[in-house]
Amino acid sequence: MYRIGQLCVVFFLLLSSLGMAQSNSAQQKTLENQKKRLQAEIKQINSLLFRNNRKEKSLLSQVEDLNVKISVRSDLIKVNNQQANLLTQQINVNQRNITDLRKELEILKKDYAEMIQKSYKSKSSQNRLMFLFSSEDFLQAYKRVQYMKQYANFRKKQGEEIAEKTITLQSLNKTLLEQKAQKNALVIENRQAQQQLQKERKSQEILIRGLKSKSRSLASEIKQKQRKAAAIDREIERLIREAIAASNKAAGKKSKNAFALTPEAKLLAANFVANKGKLPWPVEKGIVIQRFGTQPHPVVKTTMIKSNGVTIATSPKAEARAVFEGEVMTILSFKGSNPTILIKHGNFITTYKNMGKVYVKKGDKVKAKQPIGQIFTHPQTGKTTLQFSVFNELKPQNPKSWIYRM
Repeated sequence: MYRIGQLCVVFFLLLSSLGMAQSNSAQQKTLENQKKRLQAEIKQINSLLFRNNRKEKSLLSQVEDLNVKISVRSDLIKVNNQQANLLTQQINVNQRNITDLRKELEILKKDYAEMIQKSYKSKSSQNRLMFLFSSEDFLQAYKRVQYMKQYANFRKKQGEEIAEKTITLQSLNKTLLEQKAQKNALVIENRQAQQQLQKERKSQEILIRGLKSKSRSLASEIKQKQRKAAAIDREIERLIREAIAASNKAAGKKSKNAFALTPEAKLLAANFVANKGKLPWPVEKGIVIQRFGTQPHPVVKTTMIKSNGVTIATSPKAEARAVFEGEVMTILSFKGSNPTILIKHGNFITTYKNMGKVYVKKGDKVKAKQPIGQIFTHPQTGKTTLQFSVFNELKPQNPKSWIYRM
């Protein structure tokens, strides 16, 4: 009974560890996908922000670009560490399983050896016949025949179980070796990533030292850019208010903050919401270099910046594309800045700032992924950036919540 209890405990532990292994495997797959995305993002950063070192970038622009790369590489190192920790857990679980399985095999083999010895001692047909003929009645003889059959079947099962456990043990040993190799590869990969990160941080520190003497003028420059951006945002808000007023006037309503929607516009808005988190990027290839919301400037930490959307770096001559079907609400041409395209999707509006060329006009119907213009490339820095925003009526939304894997 004691041995049976031991085997039950071992079996329960193996089942529990199997469930844990499946859970860890799912986590590893998720982390591996994250790692691939981050590695692809680093390649894009190198291609889009560091492809042309001959361009005369300002120190501030160089630090901002390095900050983007450092942020993504830091995330990659975190993911590598999480993968290594999960592998360590799996290795420890498998080592315990191997130990438990070896103990179980020893018990099975010992029991099997004892069974074979007993069987050998009483294997003669004379002994079996005597065992049967010594029965007191027919029922007892029948039970003894059944017992001998069960004993033979049990012995066969014991042998099969030993063979199965041996195969399982060999498989676990193979898996353990593979996991140790994966972990070693991750450790080497992470060491290289950390060395690269240290180089980038040193480069950034050198650039920041060159900026310290200009901190006041930099803060002033950033605030000036923010005032310009805020002025464009106010103009966008004014245009949205005008569109709301026009829709309500046509419908005979008086709401100031909400569109009066036709049945078709309601359906379009509902479809837009249904695709939340699945909308295509407004560029074919790009990386986010400025997030949504109010945040400290990545270089001058004491200066706060506000963004009603995200800034995406892309390749020269890249085209902006509509993220969903809709109607061009207006083309905003603001003094001292490049055109901004506003597209209406029911009571949602998407905006595309910093256009070099515009392919559409007010009132045009557009489809998802349709090119609407070419994005402006700065002649001095060589950077091509699109400022993209999503509004629900007048309220800015975080594009990360709407665009697929942003």
